[in-house]
This record gives sequence, C-alpha cells and structure tokens, in this order.
Amino acid sequence: MTDHILVERQGAVQIIRLNRPDKKNALTRPMYARMTAALAQGDADPSVRAHVFLGAPGTFSAGSDVADFLAMATGGDNGPEVWDFLMALVGIEKPVVSGVDGIAVGIGTTLNLHCDLTFATPRTVFRTPFVDLGLIPEAGSSLLVPAIAGRQLAFAMLALGEGFSAERAKAAGLIYEVVEENVLEATVLAAANRIAAKPPEAIRIARELMRGPRDALIARIDEETRIFRERLKSDEARAAFTAFMTRKKAD
Repeated sequence: MTDHILVERQGAVQIIRLNRPDKKNALTRPMYARMTAALAQGDADPSVRAHVFLGAPGTFSAGSDVADFLAMATGGDNGPEVWDFLMALVGIEKPVVSGVDGIAVGIGTTLNLHCDLTFATPRTVFRTPFVDLGLIPEAGSSLLVPAIAGRQLAFAMLALGEGFSAERAKAAGLIYEVVEENVLEATVLAAANRIAAKPPEAIRIARELMRGPRDALIARIDEETRIFRERLKSDEARAAFTAFMTRKKAD
C-alpha cells in the first residue's frame, strides 16, 4: 500500500516517512518501490535540496517483511524492488538525513549507512540478525561497517548479531548524534534545512568527494544480493523463517 510510505515536503526538504506502525514498519516490496520512486523524483526536482527518512515513534523499521522473504524463498521471483532501492541509495545525488527511534532491524539499520547524517534516540537499538535467519549481510554493510567501525565491531554486529545501542553506534562512527525522543524529528528537520540552505553545487561536490567512487560498493551489493537470494532458498533459512512465523502465530 502506498500509504505505508508517506512522502511530504517541508520547503526544500523531501520527507520519506515509514508508515506501517502496526507491523513495526516492516518493509514490503511496494514500500521499497515507493521509496525508490520518491528518491528519484526528489533528485530530479531542483527545488528539493535534501532527503529525510523518518519512522514512527518507537519504531524506525523491523526490516524487510518476512512474508516477502518466504515468498521469494519458495517462488521464482527474486524481488527486484529491494535491489532498485539499494541502487537508488547508492546513486542519490542530494544529501540524506535520517532519524531513528526505537526498533532498527536489518534494513532498518543498514539504510542509515547510506545517509550523510543519522540521529537516533537513546532507546534505539541497531540490530542485524541476518546470520540468525540463515542469511548474510546486505545493502553493502559487509563493506561499509568494517570500513567505518573496524572488523571486530563489524563482526559483532553483522555476524554475531549483537544489538548496538545508539550510544555505541555513535562511538563506532555509525551514526552522527543521539537526541531525546521528543526532539528527534525537529532536530532531523533542522539539520536537513541547514543543508538545504547551503549552495547546492558546492555541497554536491563536497559530498561526492567524501563518498568517493562507488564501484566497489555497487559490486559488493551485487555480490551480497546474489548470495542473499541463494541463501533464501537454503534449508537453514527456510527453517529459521518457519520457526519465526510459528512464533508469531503463537504470540
């Protein structure tokens, strides 16, 4: 449903808001497609100077919808919407700011690796339980997290599946700042508006210089995606997803 992703404008800032709180903002394939379209439209619009990602109070995102994973594991459709969204994140030309509150699982964590500034609240926990589901890291996280935080912290997050508090994520360089829940959105929008007020070509060039060539990142996402799709059909992943769905029905 397109209303699960709300796209708003505040001056020169485009806000992409995850709006499926009853499902902890688990991302479906139509939601990925809507975000991809919003990023493309905002980048093409000269009146947009910055993008913002926000979730719901207490929930940024619980990750990709497990039902979609099960469908891909048992069918022939590889889910191109996720790949398209990741390529949109890698190729985005305008600055991206995110505000994370509470649950941030899977893509709810790795999305922020592609943002220029991420603010999170003290109750936020960043978690990537890919291996626990018989899968592997995605969104270029197997390249980005070791480069930012070092191999051992990356292993703890991506392989051990250890949750990182907002403070620990900040100390590791994975996010910019920790702010209280009641000022998160205002802080994020203030930062985005500060960015939007700067000379757009100068900030574009500065951002490109800091990001550097993205060939290696695209190649890593391609490799991760190929292996991820293979792992979705593995016995380990099917058993993990079945156990997860059984627990959900029992709750």
